[in-house]
This record gives sequence, C-alpha cells and structure tokens, in this order.
Amino acid sequence: MASCNRVNQNLHLENVSEHNGEDNLVARWRKIMSSNTAEIAITAPPSLNPLDVIPAEMPFDVPYGRPISLEQAQSAIQAAVAEARKRSWKMNIAVADSGGNLVAFQRMDGAMLASIQIAQHKARAAVTFRRPTKVFEDGVNLMHLNYLLAFDGIIASRGGIPLIDQGDIIGAIGCSGGTDSQDEVVSKAGAAVIHKLPARVK
Repeated sequence: MASCNRVNQNLHLENVSEHNGEDNLVARWRKIMSSNTAEIAITAPPSLNPLDVIPAEMPFDVPYGRPISLEQAQSAIQAAVAEARKRSWKMNIAVADSGGNLVAFQRMDGAMLASIQIAQHKARAAVTFRRPTKVFEDGVNLMHLNYLLAFDGIIASRGGIPLIDQGDIIGAIGCSGGTDSQDEVVSKAGAAVIHKLPARVK
C-alpha cells in the first residue's frame, strides 16, 4: 500500500510539473503575441544561413569583352611557364577566350597527363563564371556550399583566374599539375602579364 501511495504521489508531481511547464509556455507565447514587432524580432533566433544575405550589388559583375588575342594568350603562358620553371614545377597551362574557348595551351615536360583537361577546365570555369575558381573551392571547403558542385562547368579547385583588359574579361588562364596552391601561384604569374600589357584599341 505504501508503495502504491508513493507511485501516486510521483505521478501527481510529474503532472503538476508538466502542467506548470505548459502554463509557462502558454504565458510566454501570449506575451510574445501581445508584444510589439521589435520585441518579437529580438525574441526570434537570428538566421545563420549565409545564403539569406542579399547583396546590394551583383557579385563579380564584370562585362565580357572581346576575345583574347593569340599573342596575349601566349604571353600569359610564357610568364606562367617561367614561374613554374623557377620553382621546378611541371605544369599544364591553358588560356581560354571570353567565350570559354581554348586559345592556347602548353604542357611542360613531364607534367601530369590528367592535369591537361583540369587546366582547361579551370580556365573555362574562371571565364564563364567570371570569377577565380578559388571562390568555388572556398565555397565548398570553408562554407560547405556543396550545392555548387551540381552546377555545370564548376571546378572547386583554385588555379583558374579571369584575365581583365580595360575592365572587361577577355579570357582566363588555368593551371594544373601541382597542388592547388602551386597551380594558383603559376596562374597569377600569367595573369599579371595581361594586366601589364598595353590596353588594346577598341
């Protein structure tokens, strides 16, 4: 009998606790609903989704320009090869025009065969998406935006850099053969040459 009484007492306490919890929840909800908008906004949890941010301007809104010339493309590749040789790196280097079409390509002696297509892919992605391919690498690895990998033409690997002439994208350079960081160093050397060349007459 004593055991039954203890069970009934425990059940009664649990019911009271649950009832009080419900009362507290209802009271809190009524307070929120009767409050003004500012108080409701403060009570609501902040959004942690970076995709909810609405930029004031369109990102990477650089216009496409005339296609890069063969001379310019070869100059970029020569500078990239020089940088790679200085560091004893074996690279594949590609330059695409403003339409994403291959203009020039060079494979250094002993460069990895698989990187031939990767270098061209980086150049094509950098120009068609109008941004360095490092943006995609950071998006996937740092921000975990894995949906980027579902976009056609994406490559989440640095080493693809747009080539800018007088504010317009005229093409892009892509390098592959080493680590992503090595590829990027070589690509930057090639891109720097384009930015130093005299501006073309439009």
